[in-house]
Amino acid sequence: MKNKLSYIIFASIILLGASCKKSELDVKNPNNPSPTDASTESGIKSLAVGAVYQNGFNGISDSRYTGSFLGGSYFFLAPAYHDLMADVVSAEAANNITNQIGVPDYVIMDDLSKITNSAPAKGVVRINNSRTKAGLSMFYFEWAWMYYLNNACNGVLSLVDATSFTADADSKKNAIKAWCYFWKGFVYSHIGSIYYAGLIKDDYKADLSTSNEYKSSTDMIAASNANYDKAIAALNAVTNAGSFSSIMGFLIPSQCQVGKGGILTTTMFIHNINTMKARNILVNKRVKDMTAADWNNILTLTANGITSTDLVFTARSAATNGFMSATTGSVASLTTGNPASTTYKISERLIQDYPAGDKRLSGNYILTPTYLNQKGGFTYSTRYRLLDSGGVSKTYSSASLTSKVVGQYELYIAGSYEENELMKAEANIKLGNIAVGLASVDLVRTYQGAGIAAVSGVVTDPALAYEELRKERRVGLLFRDVALYDARRWGVIDDVSVGGGRSNCVVVNYTNGAVNTKAFINYNFVDYWDVPDDETSLNPPSATSAPVKNPK
Repeated sequence: MKNKLSYIIFASIILLGASCKKSELDVKNPNNPSPTDASTESGIKSLAVGAVYQNGFNGISDSRYTGSFLGGSYFFLAPAYHDLMADVVSAEAANNITNQIGVPDYVIMDDLSKITNSAPAKGVVRINNSRTKAGLSMFYFEWAWMYYLNNACNGVLSLVDATSFTADADSKKNAIKAWCYFWKGFVYSHIGSIYYAGLIKDDYKADLSTSNEYKSSTDMIAASNANYDKAIAALNAVTNAGSFSSIMGFLIPSQCQVGKGGILTTTMFIHNINTMKARNILVNKRVKDMTAADWNNILTLTANGITSTDLVFTARSAATNGFMSATTGSVASLTTGNPASTTYKISERLIQDYPAGDKRLSGNYILTPTYLNQKGGFTYSTRYRLLDSGGVSKTYSSASLTSKVVGQYELYIAGSYEENELMKAEANIKLGNIAVGLASVDLVRTYQGAGIAAVSGVVTDPALAYEELRKERRVGLLFRDVALYDARRWGVIDDVSVGGGRSNCVVVNYTNGAVNTKAFINYNFVDYWDVPDDETSLNPPSATSAPVKNPK
């Protein structure tokens, strides 16, 4: 069976860093790489950087899908589906059905009046999971982007051992291998953490042929960890730090080598991997199903995870040769400004999770004339506006969340210090080490400039301590693509019949602007997504495949 999703040949390799020069590209035919094309150090480096930032995060080239895009890269849409379902943002535009997937089944207002969704989101996303409805399948996009990235990394790995390097060949080869195995771990983590099943493919296929042996989400997470371990092995095999640094300096675009982004050392790289492995454990089990062993494994990994001084993988816009638009390339940028004109709108449920007096709230948002969102969902109206940190309204004494000014907004692609510390916090709270866990929450709030009183040693009740953690993950990890995973593992997006939903919600009535503070929302969203029909219709599952549709 031929499959147009999983095995995409290398797209045109673009030079992303301002420091890159045209002469550095030594690839005769980037659309069909061969050992000759990447026989030199400059050629393999160009393939490796293009594999991630061009093929991976800008790879979808099918005009049936790109014609309906709201933005311009992976970062504006794939994470947006997560944030819409997690009730972080909302939307009213019909493009890519973004105005439907985050609408809950119903809301009960303070006066006990009930508003019901006549087209429940769980049904909408499945009706549109069809090759005949290009651009409308939520399930398509993340799958496609991830497998573009995976196959491109496979291509680089198939060539690197035969490549000639100028000096310190082993360290340079291991740097490129670590890079590719890390991103393959990233791919399988994303597939396993959001889809009910996936495909494990570790060979490059320019002819688009593919396997039809679908694996369970659990198997995909195991494959993710296996690739992360291969990356660690390659990093441990590096013997020349200077050679490693020279490769990383090329692979990471120059605009991303500022702030928290930059040229990682091998130690920093391993810290990043351990944080991602801890995430794999945390987000793929319901909290109620986590064991003491799970929490202790998370503590082991995060103890050697990202520190406050480590560099991480980030994305920034660039004036030229960039891979992410400053104005339309991210969920944050498309949420910035007057909600009457932005693609996405800030959710009232996000705002209510900020602690009282939090400078991250006062510094990043302002009250705006109430926006009654009558084209989107009945919980979508908002009184808040997300500020541009590069604009004249900047009053920041805390970490800024967004900017439409070229190069200013720093998007976290993978893990971060805050995520690592909050995983420590959660594990400790669940293991009964409440003061220790809340100390980690305090560290994150201090790191981000929240300016609020410490809670460690003050809050001692386990339920209240966990509520501090819950709120901090919502606001401290905003726009870092973990909110949906959290909503799922906490049971928030489940149907009320199995304990789902959220109580005591702030909801602005979309008809008259009345502010409800005790509303109940029943989301009832699909937790793990079905494999896209674009895949299964062209590549039907084998008789021994794992199920490709979630029975829920």
